[in-house]
Parts: sequence; structure tokens; C-alpha cells
Amino acid sequence: MSDERVFLMKPTAVDDANFQNEVLNSTVPVLVDFWAVWCGPCKMIAPIVEELAGEYSGKLKVTQMDVDANPRTAMQYGIRSIPTLMVFKGGQVVEQIVGAVPKRHLVDKVTPHLT
Repeated sequence: MSDERVFLMKPTAVDDANFQNEVLNSTVPVLVDFWAVWCGPCKMIAPIVEELAGEYSGKLKVTQMDVDANPRTAMQYGIRSIPTLMVFKGGQVVEQIVGAVPKRHLVDKVTPHLT
């Protein structure tokens, strides 16, 4: 019998003030989940984002940004629909996923950027 456990970790909260340091200056790729409290699809994808935070710990920094509380960064990256997830590597956007998508889709988009 295999022992498959999903380790949930809370994504790191980022904001307009610490985005540069936490995301753009990160030495590992960063997944940013742009979300809002009132967003139903954001709530649907949140457990998947937590799973990724646990599964890729040390290889991928997983963060969340509340777009209502941090409009400057959301506007800078053209966030028009949430959830929007972006992968940053070396301070640049290398992937963008819009909407509540299945975990397999997120894994397929994130994995190539972990090397």
C-alpha cells in the first residue's frame, strides 16, 4: 500500500511593498496567485495552490496577492481576471494561467520552469 500524503503549506502573502523582494528578487521560481476574498473561482483553486506549495517546497516559492488590497502590482501586470497565476523566474513572467484550472494543468505549466 502506497502512502501518498498531500502536504499543505500556506502560500506566502505578498503585497505591493514586498513584491520586488519576495518575487522579483527570488533565487527560485515564484508562483503568484492573484486573487480576491470575494472570488469564487479563487476559493476553488486555493487548495491546489496550497498543495503545490507543499509539494514543490524548496524548488518553487508559492505566493498569493490580494488584488483588492494591492492594486498597484495587479495593474502593473495587467491582471483583468482572477484568479490569474503567474510564474516568475529571474524577475520575469515566464508563464500565465487564468482561471480555476485543474491541478494537472498547473503542474504542466509550472514544472518546465523548475530547472
